[in-house]
Amino acid sequence: MIDFFVFLMQPQQGDSGSGITSTLVMFALIFLIFYFMIIRPQQKRQKERQKMLDAVKKGDKIITGGGVHGTIVGIEEKTVLVQIADNVKVKVERSSITAVTREGEQQK
Repeated sequence: MIDFFVFLMQPQQGDSGSGITSTLVMFALIFLIFYFMIIRPQQKRQKERQKMLDAVKKGDKIITGGGVHGTIVGIEEKTVLVQIADNVKVKVERSSITAVTREGEQQK
């Protein structure tokens, strides 16, 4: 098995340097494509979502991941108290909030 790897490591006849260089360039291009098409947009969405969650306040109308619509009546560090009907309040995790609509704005 080791002999096989030694055989692969031996320089080939002709232009062996260009084969390795072209392979490295190809891997670099693939990484750049992944970065700009997948990783960077995902990081941007995460920052926007975190900013939205940090900006929630009492009186905001929200929609949770489960589809529950309500109004925030209390805020703690990791949870919020949401009023979903008269005299019905539930405590949900901040991370479960998917959309926030301010009191003065209309829903889309």
